Amino acid sequence: VPVVAFYLLRDWDLLMQKALRMIPMAWQERTAYMAGEADEVVGAFLRGQFLVMCALGVIYSTGLWLVGLQLALLLGVLAGLASIVPYLGFMVGIVASCIAAYAQFQDWKVLLWVGLVFAIGQAIESMVLTPVLVGDRIGLHPVAVIFSLMAGGQQAGFVGVMLALPLAAVIMVFMRHAVNHYRSSDLYHGE
Repeated sequence: VPVVAFYLLRDWDLLMQKALRMIPMAWQERTAYMAGEADEVVGAFLRGQFLVMCALGVIYSTGLWLVGLQLALLLGVLAGLASIVPYLGFMVGIVASCIAAYAQFQDWKVLLWVGLVFAIGQAIESMVLTPVLVGDRIGLHPVAVIFSLMAGGQQAGFVGVMLALPLAAVIMVFMRHAVNHYRSSDLYHGE
């Protein structure tokens, strides 16, 4: 995925020019505008997701530090960075933190505190961070963000959850243009 993303980002303008040449000339300007708007929305999604990753890194690091874990900063940052993939940060972080906590304290009770830190982090991420930091940036209402994630997970599992928000944002761009086109048409005005 990173290699493909690198080449797509590097050659994006060239690919867009070639794709635009394949559609009728009368539609090219409008299509280029909508594709640019969709590109901006996906960029906003990535920036919002980066902020969520950073916030989760801070939440996990702080929580693990309060538990008394010596590797709190490293484990929190690792879990935050891994959260670029939904639920991967949670899974990697809780497993690594539980291993480190047991190795440090030799007590099973501390694992409950580690689990609580990650449960709180996951709850904050799903109810506050993603809807606000990602949803607001891409122009989706927080309820639309939650339903998009649920629908993506239901339709395509793990991959669906990963692609749900950027896909919903791009669909929203095209739907907004379709509605505006309809409202400016003779069909809407009854003429």
